[in-house]
Amino acid sequence: MKKTIFLLALTTVFAFTSCKENAADKVSEENVAAAAERDAESGKYPVMTFAESSFDFGTIDQGTNVEHLFTFTNTGESDLVIVDAKGSCGCTVPEYSKTPVAPGAQGELLVKFNGSGKNQVSKTVTITTNTEKGKEVLTIKAFVNPKEGAAAGSPINVQ
Repeated sequence: MKKTIFLLALTTVFAFTSCKENAADKVSEENVAAAAERDAESGKYPVMTFAESSFDFGTIDQGTNVEHLFTFTNTGESDLVIVDAKGSCGCTVPEYSKTPVAPGAQGELLVKFNGSGKNQVSKTVTITTNTEKGKEVLTIKAFVNPKEGAAAGSPINVQ
């Protein structure tokens, strides 16, 4: 037991005395300036400002494909990058540009809906971006008329 404690103490002393180099001597002024510039820029985020954040298709027939083009402007101070965009279900498909949107520039996001469901339908599109919030949400709505013979609550007769 005494040997173990002695070896542990000896290893600790060796570890502390072997670091004789001064870490401050290794820091270059060039790296310090680059880090200061990076830190100053880190507070600047893009801002995704939509002309409209929701759209109502009105009344459509079940199975009718519809689409809407959402436009947005980057009102922030750095490039806006859309990382991903997903619909709340497979019936809602967003399409977007993979290129960054510069500050002050406009971008577009196309949302396609295949008219599934019945009656009042509301779907969302979640956009993952490099904004300060990290996520933006768009909403689409429609009143979907069921196909003939598929009305809610009425049985379908098959003969």
